[in-house]
Amino acid sequence: MPFPTATRSKKTKAVGIPTIDLSESRARTSKSIVEACQHFGFFKVINHGVSDHAIANLERQAFDFFGQTAPEKRRAGPAAPFGYGCKAIGPNGDIGDLEYILLHSDPASIAETSASISNSPLAFSYVVNEYVKSVRELACEILDLVGEGLWLPNKSVFSNLIRDVQSDSVLRINYYPAAVKHTEKSRELSSKSHLSTNNIGFGEHSDPQILTILRSNDVDGLQISLHDGLWTPVCPDPSAFYILIGDAFQAMTNDRFVSVRHRAMANNSKKARMSIMYFGAPPLNAWIAPPSDMMLPKDQSLYKPFTWAQYKKAAYSLRLADSRLHLFKAS
Repeated sequence: MPFPTATRSKKTKAVGIPTIDLSESRARTSKSIVEACQHFGFFKVINHGVSDHAIANLERQAFDFFGQTAPEKRRAGPAAPFGYGCKAIGPNGDIGDLEYILLHSDPASIAETSASISNSPLAFSYVVNEYVKSVRELACEILDLVGEGLWLPNKSVFSNLIRDVQSDSVLRINYYPAAVKHTEKSRELSSKSHLSTNNIGFGEHSDPQILTILRSNDVDGLQISLHDGLWTPVCPDPSAFYILIGDAFQAMTNDRFVSVRHRAMANNSKKARMSIMYFGAPPLNAWIAPPSDMMLPKDQSLYKPFTWAQYKKAAYSLRLADSRLHLFKAS
């Protein structure tokens, strides 16, 4: 896996992450979301409407699965693409310090995969579907607020892509096991190590979809890359969701929004870290392009026309850290 250089890896700085309160007025909220998308490609939402019950149930099911023995978990893998995976990320040799479950958001696909994940597949499917439904609604609400903030006549032009029954949205649960206790000697050796990869749990990348709805427990590790190239640690907040702009949304806003590059550091805590991501994606045959209402008469699209299927194929043919949108830049 390509990792950031050692010099860049050591450079971090604290910065105020935008926090959006969805209980405030729509006019104020939509304006704040658009500003956060333009300046950070990342923000936190509170008063989001997703029930604690739905979150706790999914987290409990996931911890039960990851707490099984390795042979038991391997029955749900390898992820091809859906199911259980360990360390290997994608088909191109990228490796991380984690385990994960990848599920398509379609209920039929969830039911099929659940049979190998849980001894109670019906209960597991119910919990996953309840969570997916809730975070899909949150994603659509955020996209509608973006539409309002951009003054688009059809505020649902973005959210309709995720609401579509053929949406290619997926759910991923990343599990970073608790750190193994070290002896004094091993700690000394670790502190002298020059291998930056020892500190990476999931390498630098941007998400290819429209947007990501991320929730993690109270163990830190997430970092985002700012425009100046510095890494910003993101404090965990289990009561909130973090929103990440993806590559597809950058293209659909003609680079007005910029997808955020991020990574997860290896878990050094005595407690396991769990992150749950809903990746909101359009149907495979959907065209990724700015709505005509966003473009002024003299504006030109920065990208050649392409479908989500075409972009997805290109994105997953590359290494994790490789940039991708430039492949579709207009000449």
